[in-house]
Amino acid sequence: MAETDDQFHTFLNHHDAPMPTFTLYATSGCHLCEQACALLNATKQDLDFVEIDICTDEILLSRYGESIPVLQNNQTGEALYWPFVKKQIERFIE
Repeated sequence: MAETDDQFHTFLNHHDAPMPTFTLYATSGCHLCEQACALLNATKQDLDFVEIDICTDEILLSRYGESIPVLQNNQTGEALYWPFVKKQIERFIE
């Protein structure tokens, strides 16, 4: 976990971007991931999150391959695994 997290933080630091509060682990062509992204956007328009495609990293693919979509709080490390609904997201992001 630490290696991938370090890679994520290094990526953000090299791109002069502030670390988003949440990460949505997903992949392209995943209809559940698309639903999760739509729910996130409908929950709070200014929700600070980044979507990461797990297929770009073997560690992420191994960790989340059967669980996506997964919403992670980057500050606490807590994760919300699919299936989730808008109310669960609202509680999770508070």
